[in-house]
Amino acid sequence: MSSELEIAAFIGLDWADQQHVIRLRVAGSTAVEDQRLDQKPETLRAWIGHLRQRFDGRPVAIALEQSRGSLLYALMNVDFLLLYPVNPQNLAQYRKAFYPSGAKDDPQDALLLLEMLEKHRDRLRVWVPDDASTRCLRLLAENRRKLVNRRTALTNHLTSLLKESFPQALDWAGPLDSLRACDFLENWSSLQILQKTSPSRLRKFYREHTRQEAETIQQRLEQIRQAQPLVSDSAVLAAAELMIPALVRQLRCLIESIQQFDQQLKDRFQQHDDYTLFHSLPGAGPALGPRLLSAFGSNRDRFQCAAEVQLLSGIAPVTERSGQSCWVHWRLACPKFLRQSFHEFAAQSILFSGWARAFYDQLRARGASHHAAVRTLAFKWIRILFRCWKTRTPYDEQIYLASLRRRGSPLCAALSPTPQEVPCE
Repeated sequence: MSSELEIAAFIGLDWADQQHVIRLRVAGSTAVEDQRLDQKPETLRAWIGHLRQRFDGRPVAIALEQSRGSLLYALMNVDFLLLYPVNPQNLAQYRKAFYPSGAKDDPQDALLLLEMLEKHRDRLRVWVPDDASTRCLRLLAENRRKLVNRRTALTNHLTSLLKESFPQALDWAGPLDSLRACDFLENWSSLQILQKTSPSRLRKFYREHTRQEAETIQQRLEQIRQAQPLVSDSAVLAAAELMIPALVRQLRCLIESIQQFDQQLKDRFQQHDDYTLFHSLPGAGPALGPRLLSAFGSNRDRFQCAAEVQLLSGIAPVTERSGQSCWVHWRLACPKFLRQSFHEFAAQSILFSGWARAFYDQLRARGASHHAAVRTLAFKWIRILFRCWKTRTPYDEQIYLASLRRRGSPLCAALSPTPQEVPCE
C-alpha cells in the first residue's frame, strides 16, 4: 500500500552517536541536498517540524541502517514519515559493488541509502512497529537473555577459580547460579575459613538453605572437618579469598535482577492479547512464550507466509550450487536471538509433545545430529505457529494429531493409537 502513495521526498539517513548525515532528494528533482544533524532531541524535533512544514504533511520516505535504537524510536510515531530499515549487510554488499576497495564514509553511505530507496523501494518494506506491549515484551526478553549470558560467564569464571583454590565448594555450596551458593561463598571463600567455623553455625546454614535431613547435614559437616586443601600456596589462596567474594557480589546482583525480569515478563505476558495463543504451546513456558510472541509480533500483516519467518529467523537452510556441486548448510546471516528462540522452543517441545518427540527420534535414527534435528523440528513448528498466529487460534495437540492421521503422516506409526493429553508448562 505504501508503494502506491505519492512520496514528497526521499531521504537516505546514516546515523551515528554524535551526528547524523542526511541526503535528501525532492520527488521529481535531480538535486541532492546535504544536511547534518546533531544527536540532540531538540535538533531532531526541529528537523521533523521543518519537514512537515516544507512538504505540507505529505509522506516522506526515509531509508536508515537500523531496525531499532534511539533514532528509530524517535521517528517511528511521526505520522507522515515512512521508515525503510535496511539490513547493514545489504548496505555493505551494495557499497562493495561500487567501492571494491572497502572504503566507507558516512556521506557516501547516506547517498547509497538514498539510491537504494529510490531505485529499489519495491524490494524494501515499510517498518510498522508492534504495539507497545509487544515491544516491551521483546526488549524484556532480549535484555533478560543478556543478563543470563553474563551470569553464565560469571559462574564459569567462578567455577574455574574454585577448582584452583577451593574445589570442595562446588559440592558444598550448591548450584553456583543460586542465592544459596552466594550466601555460602560470601561467608566461606576458602576451606581454611570454613573449617574454623563452628558446627552449629554450619548446621544452621544448611537447615535454612536446604531441605536436607539432620543425618545428611551431619555427614556434610564430617566431610568438611576431614577435608584436605588442594593447594597450600599462600599467594594463590590470598588472591582467591579476595576474588571469590568479588565475583559472588556481581553474581548475586545478576540473579536478583533476572528474578525481577522473570516477574515482569510473567505479568506482562499474561496481560497480552496473544497470551492464550502462545501459552498453549507445549514447552514454551514463562520464558520462551514471550520470546515466541515477540518473534511474530502484533502486526498480522508483517509476514505473508511461514517461509518468511523461516528465512528471517535463520531456521531455513541455505543451498549453494555451483556446477555439479551442491552444499546445504545452516543460515549464518540472521538475527541470532530470534533463531535461538525457535531452536530452544523446538528442543523443549520434545519433552511435552508426542509428535515432536517422534519426529526428532526419526531424524536422529537417520543419522542427523541433535542440533540438526532440532532445527528441522523448528522448521516444522514455525509452519504450525504461523497458522495459529494468523488465525489467532491457540495450539491444540489433539487437533494436530488428528490432522496427521487424516493425512496419513509417517509419524502416526510412531505415535500411540490413543495419545494422552500433553501438558503445557
